[in-house]
Amino acid sequence: MGRKIHPLGFRLGVNQRHYSHWFAQTKDYPKFLEGDRQIRTSVEEFIAKHMIEATNFGGVGHIEIQRKTDLIRVDIHTGFPDLLIEEQSLGIGQMKKDLENILGIESGKLRIVLKSITQPYGEPKILAEHVASQLRNRVPFRRTVKKAIELVGRTDDKGIKIQIAGRLNGSEMARVEWAREGKVPLQTIKARIGYSYHPAQTIHGVLGIKTWIFRGI
Repeated sequence: MGRKIHPLGFRLGVNQRHYSHWFAQTKDYPKFLEGDRQIRTSVEEFIAKHMIEATNFGGVGHIEIQRKTDLIRVDIHTGFPDLLIEEQSLGIGQMKKDLENILGIESGKLRIVLKSITQPYGEPKILAEHVASQLRNRVPFRRTVKKAIELVGRTDDKGIKIQIAGRLNGSEMARVEWAREGKVPLQTIKARIGYSYHPAQTIHGVLGIKTWIFRGI
């Protein structure tokens, strides 16, 4: 049996929703879609660049975009909002100006809101980035996976599965290794599953990291 279906797309309309909230005419849809991609890419790169010394990764769980008639609202869900606020060199205002220039909109028509994630390591994207940062620092993958499972164990989640593919620990032959703790019922549509994929560029090549987190039914 193939395992090619995306865990989040599989559950859209059941317990998963889109992170972009807007309606567009046919002629405007491609422009809005490309604009959302540019917003997410720019925000993640900007935050990662300024937070790399503090957390070694960006810490952005997901980004929600709402488009109204004369306003674009960007909600950044992050596990470390205090670092963004306290970091004087970051400047949310500079991020806002960069996005306005990229989108070609007037000043004042873009609003950025920071929202805190109470349990950061219960967010698949943040956990995958954490694993990637450890692998880039040449930490053995088994120790990294074990530590990641421990971090998720401190949250209210019911299960965790982590898969890493590539030249693990610098071995000559690439392989796939995975570990699971608790239940992760991927075939149950009602199960609330969080999923993320994140590549890690190491000195031995690219490692693909996938994380699944089961939050309950």
